[in-house]
Amino acid sequence: MFAQVEERNTHILECRESLEVKVRASVKGRRVVSLATKHRIRATLRSTLSEAVRRPDLPVLVNIASHVRLPSCPRTKPLVWTADRVRQWQVDGVVPGEVMVWTPEQTITFLTYAKKYVWLFPLFHLIAVKGLRQGEAVGLPWVNNRLTDQQVDIRTQVITLGWKVATTTPKSAAGQRTITLDKDTVKVLRSWKKFQTEARLQAGQGWNDTGLVFTQSDGSGWHPGQVTRWFNRIAKAAGLPPIHLHGLRHGAASLALAAGADVKVVSGELGHATTHFTQDTYQTMFPEVARAAAEATAAMLKPAT
Repeated sequence: MFAQVEERNTHILECRESLEVKVRASVKGRRVVSLATKHRIRATLRSTLSEAVRRPDLPVLVNIASHVRLPSCPRTKPLVWTADRVRQWQVDGVVPGEVMVWTPEQTITFLTYAKKYVWLFPLFHLIAVKGLRQGEAVGLPWVNNRLTDQQVDIRTQVITLGWKVATTTPKSAAGQRTITLDKDTVKVLRSWKKFQTEARLQAGQGWNDTGLVFTQSDGSGWHPGQVTRWFNRIAKAAGLPPIHLHGLRHGAASLALAAGADVKVVSGELGHATTHFTQDTYQTMFPEVARAAAEATAAMLKPAT
């Protein structure tokens, strides 16, 4: 009996060490996996193995993932490319944070420059204004757009598996949502639909009828990797400091809150599960918002004149 227990403990230890190594190590030839991603991998494995342990038809007795230990992963808050940070980056080339966001003026510069790329501008505009995730924008079908109502239903997203893509539903219930468009964005999408329709008629049989909102010149959908590469090229050509494409989503959230939108509305349109995450991450990201709050507070302490 003791030998069986010892053998099982040894097996658990070996599996645990193996899993820890796999989580820590980078996939050969690919980018280093971030600590946040490692935590998500562990959570997925833990959930899957817990279900397997509960099933009598599967030979799984222990949830190995529950024994894996990782360093704590504090939430990374975005940093704004303020003038001082841009100047320092121009000197030493060092990006000051893991997640960077453009100021409203920098975002305007990007979108203005992106207008030269007619097959991509509407996609970037929608992400920058409404904060869609890249996969949600790439996989958005026209049937989920109700431009007369100024609304878009987010029900699908494109995910990548290596370089292969798959269309699925958003990863959480909160991700399946309806967003409301401003009049300018509706105008952009209407103009884009007209342009796309003309291109489809001109292409004739050569058009790939995917039914997607954002397509390439032959009607085929965009690969998320292609969109990322074009985003980086356009940002660099526009002379802007670097951000990830996901930074447009962060910027949209911050802009909405800075404009005075209710945090519950912003959280719902971003697809966040809780308003706490939205508020804690984005509430006072732009320096001018924090300065306005500081001045308003100080003004209450000034003596009456």
